[in-house]
Amino acid sequence: MAHRNKPLLEKVEITAIGSEGKALGRVGGKVVFVPMLAPGDIVDVQVTRKRKKFMEGFAVKFHKYSDLRQDPVCRHFGTCGGCKWQHLPYKKQVEFKQQQVFDNFSRIGKFPFPDMNPIIGSHKDFFYRNKLEFTFSDNRWLTREEIETGNEVEKRYALGFHISGMFDKILDIEYCYLQDSISNEIRNSIREYAVKNNLEFFSLKQQSGFLRTLIIRTTLDGQIMVIITFYHEDTHKRRALLDHIISGFPQISSLMYVINTKPHDSIGDLDVLLYSGADHLIEEMEKMKFKIGPKSFYQTNTDQAYELYKIVRSYAGLSGQETVYDLYTGTGTIANFISSNAGRVIGIEYVPEAMNDALVNTSINGIENCRFFVGDIKEILNEDFVSEHGRPDVIITDPPRAGMHEKVTRAILDIEPSRIVYVSCNPATQARDIALLSEKYHVKEVQPVDMFPQTHHVECVVLLILDG
Repeated sequence: MAHRNKPLLEKVEITAIGSEGKALGRVGGKVVFVPMLAPGDIVDVQVTRKRKKFMEGFAVKFHKYSDLRQDPVCRHFGTCGGCKWQHLPYKKQVEFKQQQVFDNFSRIGKFPFPDMNPIIGSHKDFFYRNKLEFTFSDNRWLTREEIETGNEVEKRYALGFHISGMFDKILDIEYCYLQDSISNEIRNSIREYAVKNNLEFFSLKQQSGFLRTLIIRTTLDGQIMVIITFYHEDTHKRRALLDHIISGFPQISSLMYVINTKPHDSIGDLDVLLYSGADHLIEEMEKMKFKIGPKSFYQTNTDQAYELYKIVRSYAGLSGQETVYDLYTGTGTIANFISSNAGRVIGIEYVPEAMNDALVNTSINGIENCRFFVGDIKEILNEDFVSEHGRPDVIITDPPRAGMHEKVTRAILDIEPSRIVYVSCNPATQARDIALLSEKYHVKEVQPVDMFPQTHHVECVVLLILDG
């Protein structure tokens, strides 16, 4: 496909991995970002986006392959938008992630910080996720090889992942290396049954069809939850499919379904109905139990979540007497995890459903020193709230990728806890927020953690200490 008024750059040498995990080179003083390449590659790049200081594009020809490269294990690599770093050895992936944290803190934050601790890598670089969501589509994405044959493809059913940057395009997935093999077996069995029995896959453009999405959740001890979303109710077809799943996979712990007639796939405001088994899974961590429902948030890499929580607990430096505020507490996992080491823990969360899970988890673990409040954190966290519930000795904050609202950051500065433990999945917004907090705090420890092998995403825990 021609890109009008966009140049073709020849023999661009890739020199580093930049922001958002894209490789980069330089041409004429401009940075060129190209996905799924490695330092040492020399390629021709078709530019797709041109700005004053940078360009973006994709590789159309290789003149030299980097010595860092390895063969991706997944046949969908390069088309699927998920694992964009499979061409890099895992050892190199974690090195690039450590550098990503350093670069963000140095260039965006510009605050002093000590030598970072070595990143904690995942002992599983594949099959580490406990949750995946797949989408049904009646118009699957065709591979380049299929298009080049010139043959017409009659049935284009897909059950897989969205193509990166294309919300209405679904790549049919035969085998995914992110979740245990049972996930692949269940998904492929459902697709085969649906095609054989002429169940209609959803059409986003036409807003028609029967099957919409499939969610599969697992636990470390082998529990499995399967959730099917249907566009409309057809009792006979629905029961027949769900019975097929039960008969083929009796090890499924929880089989649930949703009827979603909305234009979009979100089920957060819909009832999830139980068909077979329990309505939840139970994950354990240090003898603590965490209830995971169909809509619960839980860190998707369970093993690495445990490593992350241990760092948070260590950085909090608790003696058993402290008051701790846990901001963006979610389902209260961190709050519950540290509760036995604190005097009391106050969790604040803006999603009511997550708060309900937090209360349940506190109850089933017999925890009595945690309280939870739901609402907009930037409005709740003020002097009146502190006067009523006690000034925190430690604040733990784990905001979404966008980071903390500036009003929350300012409120923390006014409260002046002796320690702040900042957990983030986005070092760029974390660096921005810490720059504001550095008005009264200095960075004591920095610990990157890799939660998502084969991707550029990295988690980072930072300990800040009140000056003076």
